[in-house]
Amino acid sequence: MKTIFKFTLLFVILFAFSCSTDKTLESEINLEAVSAKSQKGENSVLKVLAKGAALHGANGIDIGPDGNLYVASVNGQDISVINKNDGKIIKRFGPGNGVLGPDDLVFNPDGQSLYWTDILTGFVGRMDLDGNQLGYQFVAPGVNPITFSSDGRLFVGLDFLGDGLYELDPDLIEPPRHIIASTAANPYPLGFLNAFDFGTDGRLYGPLFAAGLVISVNVGNSGDPVSTDPFGDGTVQILAGGFKNPASAKFGPDGLLYVLDQSGEVFKINTLTGEKTLFTALQPGLDNMVFDEDGTLYMTNNDEGWVAEILKSGQARIISKGGMIQPQGLAVLSGPNNKDIVYAADLFLLRQFDGNSGQQLNDYKGYLVPIQPEVGVASLILPMNVSADGVNLIISSWFSSAVQVWNPDPLIGVIENYPIGTLEVPGSPMDAIRFKNGIIVSEANRGELIWASDQSLIATLVEPSGLATDGETLWVADRSTGEIYKLDYDGTNLTAPVSVASGLQNPEGLAFEKDGSLVVVESGASRLSRIDLSKEAGKNVTTLVENLELSGPGLEIPSTWFFDGVAVGSSGDIYISGGGKNVIYRVPQNKVR
Repeated sequence: MKTIFKFTLLFVILFAFSCSTDKTLESEINLEAVSAKSQKGENSVLKVLAKGAALHGANGIDIGPDGNLYVASVNGQDISVINKNDGKIIKRFGPGNGVLGPDDLVFNPDGQSLYWTDILTGFVGRMDLDGNQLGYQFVAPGVNPITFSSDGRLFVGLDFLGDGLYELDPDLIEPPRHIIASTAANPYPLGFLNAFDFGTDGRLYGPLFAAGLVISVNVGNSGDPVSTDPFGDGTVQILAGGFKNPASAKFGPDGLLYVLDQSGEVFKINTLTGEKTLFTALQPGLDNMVFDEDGTLYMTNNDEGWVAEILKSGQARIISKGGMIQPQGLAVLSGPNNKDIVYAADLFLLRQFDGNSGQQLNDYKGYLVPIQPEVGVASLILPMNVSADGVNLIISSWFSSAVQVWNPDPLIGVIENYPIGTLEVPGSPMDAIRFKNGIIVSEANRGELIWASDQSLIATLVEPSGLATDGETLWVADRSTGEIYKLDYDGTNLTAPVSVASGLQNPEGLAFEKDGSLVVVESGASRLSRIDLSKEAGKNVTTLVENLELSGPGLEIPSTWFFDGVAVGSSGDIYISGGGKNVIYRVPQNKVR
């Protein structure tokens, strides 16, 4: 049994992967958001094409002493306090409160302080109800599920960046106590124990995300020896199996253990018999849940960012609506009658929109650890950026450390797959585009432009980000220096980079227009600018639109955190990802010429 849990995961650097279903988002094409002056003195009108969720993904959830829902969001780097009746966000706790990437949270038994786990940094934090920090302790990268026992003991587990189980001092002063630890011989002794809960028998019940099991654990007493072989010494007992990616287990008022699977299924388990029954099937991407004192069940969905009350019938009453959670890179393909079809990389999903109405036409699931079947279609990586490649798309992801050529036809899917970096040092591809017969990748951490096929070096910059081409010339944005460079093709190789624009503030998304100019998203200035390539550097940059609500800074791994993208359709319309508000902007062509 032990060997089942010795996992070797490639490029695991974040928190989960999940699935999706089709969904139509709210279209607001008549909402005029910003006006600025174009280079010809005409108004550039910015419209909201599609609008997503109120939250940047919804993860851990608990009920506060004030009766409100407290919802953690890793992507949003915040904890939102939400009215459970109308979904109104009352307040948020974020980096100013020490909240950097919360995945799970719990109130202490007296309800006077809130604990949360920052999965990427490995810290556990504690605050009072006003957001004042009361403690902050490093445990390990991947710290995720957190709960209290009935007698006030505090426990956390590790997911994705590590594996194991710890007991913590509720004051976050004494060193963490290992209960189940990883070793070099057995680095994944459990298989990622996720959101858990204590039973009346005193055992800790939780799901193993990667193993598809639900287990119970004897957490022992302070000072007990660390277990590195939990299935061999009786520490762990398997309760039920057959799950896909179970993410949360909580006891209901009926005494049964409720288990949600990221597939969208929610089960009930009788812990005395192990009998498992299906309670309801909801939208894939489920993340966590909590029961209120009156027995009401509340649930979160990370892929779609919604928060819902689950009725006794199993139906979901949406409290905070879902949709896009973090739109980043954009690409446009031509649809029927040359209509723009916009693709948005939304971290867990690649979404497809009508470029005129903003209606979501489809979405496609992405996986943190892609499935490579011996027979069948390989799965999509987590989409963070996307570029057009004829009828195909090129997907890049620094979360997945990979680049793929992908076709929307479900019978085709992944055509080419390129891991970037090595097992020891995973790469951080920020953008990737077709150039001649190859694919060029901007690798942010090493500061290099490389060919995807063999990772051979093209040029070294400081922090290359967005890429654009007309087929003969390559342009690249350097986020750190604020330069835009061009590299010409001499028939055999690309020439050395030459600056064509400077003084830009953190340029990221870059796109070529049919008239020979470039548009660029200046993330540091929250604006879209145009570069007239017919003019000399220093005199060729003008502002198209400003006051964009972009992704903003993150944990700087890499410094872009989430990419701010731009794409130009065959119509000449310009599309911009507004990650700060989970929207896609559209600048109509006839409004900027």
